[in-house]
Amino acid sequence: MPSEKDGVMIILSSPSGAGKTTLVKKLSEKDNFEISISHTTRQPRPNENQNEDYFFVDELEFKRLIKNEEFLEYAKVFNNFYGTTRTPVIDKLNKGKNVLFDIDWQGADQIKNKKLDYKLITFFILPPSREVLFERLSKRHASDKLIAEERMKQFERDVLHWINYDYVVINNDLNECYSKITNLIDAVVNDGSKDYDPDYIRSHVEKLTS
Repeated sequence: MPSEKDGVMIILSSPSGAGKTTLVKKLSEKDNFEISISHTTRQPRPNENQNEDYFFVDELEFKRLIKNEEFLEYAKVFNNFYGTTRTPVIDKLNKGKNVLFDIDWQGADQIKNKKLDYKLITFFILPPSREVLFERLSKRHASDKLIAEERMKQFERDVLHWINYDYVVINNDLNECYSKITNLIDAVVNDGSKDYDPDYIRSHVEKLTS
């Protein structure tokens, strides 16, 4: 049974290349913050480790977990499955750990719809401009420019979901973005005042999508 000493669920979502994974890793360095490690059917990227960055599994195993209703959320993104199993998350929350989720809007919607008895804070991370995003994606996928172009097309669809999040933060500078997120988390948890301007965010989204 949840109590006041339970941890908080913190979701970070973003279009591909906006920096959510880097921010989640940085946030996990804070005391009492832990990353929820997802299962995925995609191949590991360079420097990614099994059971540390992801649980890398094949599609057969992933579908077995779906059938057994072990996922808190799951989605298919860029032809690969990603999902978060329920039991490890609940165990961490009950021990007072704040759990970080690096998931897309589909997974965020599923977790919100579960209406779990734990505090939930959701963030959507945006790039400062389309040009900066394409530059980041091109560096990540330097060997295949078509992948970067595909991600930019997906950006058009993903960015529309910003409205469903508690807070939207622009990742122009990693450290500033990190500070903004941590300040908002502290304000929500401690019922403090929030330095947040929804009108500015709406204006920024309009620039990104125009």
